[in-house]
Amino acid sequence: YKIENDDLYLIATSEHPMAASYMDEVILQEELPIKYVGVSPCFRKEVGAHGKYTKGMFRVHQFNKIEQFIFCHPDESWKFHEELQKNSEDLYKGLGLHYRVVNVCTGDIGIIAAKKYDIEVWMADGTFREAGSNSNCTDYQARRLNIKYRKKEGQAPVGFVHTLNNTALATSRTLIAILEQYQQKDGSVIIPEVLRPLMGNLERLE
Repeated sequence: YKIENDDLYLIATSEHPMAASYMDEVILQEELPIKYVGVSPCFRKEVGAHGKYTKGMFRVHQFNKIEQFIFCHPDESWKFHEELQKNSEDLYKGLGLHYRVVNVCTGDIGIIAAKKYDIEVWMADGTFREAGSNSNCTDYQARRLNIKYRKKEGQAPVGFVHTLNNTALATSRTLIAILEQYQQKDGSVIIPEVLRPLMGNLERLE
């Protein structure tokens, strides 16, 4: 979304400001990896969206999201890609949600990521729907943002860092998954055990 009469845009994900915060920087190799977590509102027009999932809470113009972002040495990006994936899966397992992991094919990835996993959660209509994604962008973003690394202070840069981003949790779609998977025949919703201490130890929403 562009703000009218101003040269400002609303972010679609906190990945954007986290990546841009190191624009034109040269990072010492010993400081890598640099790991961030961003929690922010996200704004999306959802251009081209169609079908029944355009209604309700699944595909919305504003939602909150927890995003993980890593700057790392090129030799380590594939290792961190798997680490990020484990982080996401641990969250869904902790919530007791049924999900699957999709290794997205090249034709659906686009030009930014070298490899991408999607986590899809089970919905009541018998389908899995995307809840988050985990991408290894290798040096695509770093080249465009001119983010390099050097081995020692005072030395010339030796190359571009690699960047990775991962949706830890998107609040709206995670809430949908909880409602869909924990709703009982009488309409009540069982609260996942890990959330009960945050909800006054309630076990069920009537």
